[in-house]
Amino acid sequence: MTELIIALLVLTVVCTAVLAAMPWLLRRRGVDMLRTKFGLTLVFDSQNADGTPVRLLNVNGTFQSGCYVPEDLRFELACVYHREMAEVIEGMVAARGASRERPLRVMVMGGGGYSLPKYLAAYVPAARVDVVEIDPAITRLARESFFLDECLERTGAEREGRLRLVTGDAWEFVRGATEPYDVIVNDAFSGKRPLGPLTTDEGARVIREHLAEGGVYLANVRCACEGRRARTLREVEEAFGREFARVAYVPEWPDAPEKPGNNAFVATDAPVALPEGAVVVR
Repeated sequence: MTELIIALLVLTVVCTAVLAAMPWLLRRRGVDMLRTKFGLTLVFDSQNADGTPVRLLNVNGTFQSGCYVPEDLRFELACVYHREMAEVIEGMVAARGASRERPLRVMVMGGGGYSLPKYLAAYVPAARVDVVEIDPAITRLARESFFLDECLERTGAEREGRLRLVTGDAWEFVRGATEPYDVIVNDAFSGKRPLGPLTTDEGARVIREHLAEGGVYLANVRCACEGRRARTLREVEEAFGREFARVAYVPEWPDAPEKPGNNAFVATDAPVALPEGAVVVR
């Protein structure tokens, strides 16, 4: 019994030492590790398929955001679903003749690496964007490691009121909004699960009530498009289909519909131009 106790004590000491050394070991490999509201968070650099350097944000084992590292690409969009969302927003700007004086009002629920807000600040000056992120640690990460501060400085978007950073619960924020938005983007995730009533009738009603006439709801619905792992998408389609005349999504993996992916979901009453490859539900 004494030998067993000693062995357990030694094992405990070794495990404690390894855990204590883990941040140092990860930094040696170019990985920054920290605790945020939603768990263990890692920031590290990699490359995309064509060899372009990218920086990735991983929370609790799930990739939450990514951006390009080269200076001339830092405000471009590395994620396909963000490009599809930006395409819809830019189409609305053009269709409505929006300008700095008469901007398209956009709300982004969830900051993460602030990829879409940075793009809008840099390339869509006719959009006025409110970004609501519940965890100030994530916003600090975006500022320091995902070039958010650089974007704000170079574009002047925050000084000009085109980009507003809000710390708080996005669903509470949208419920309390006193003016309607032209676009509401739901990009808020904790690990593999969506935040807020994304899939419910309540969520659809809240969004409907806070969109301007002809407004558009965009969401990252992370799941498969077919099969048993497509339940989340089906629930979103049904809930928002009861509130909006037009519902569609753009699958991340059109040739592998049972593979989970970041699918760009669209709900609106307006005849909005959809990205290529969109699947029209109604």
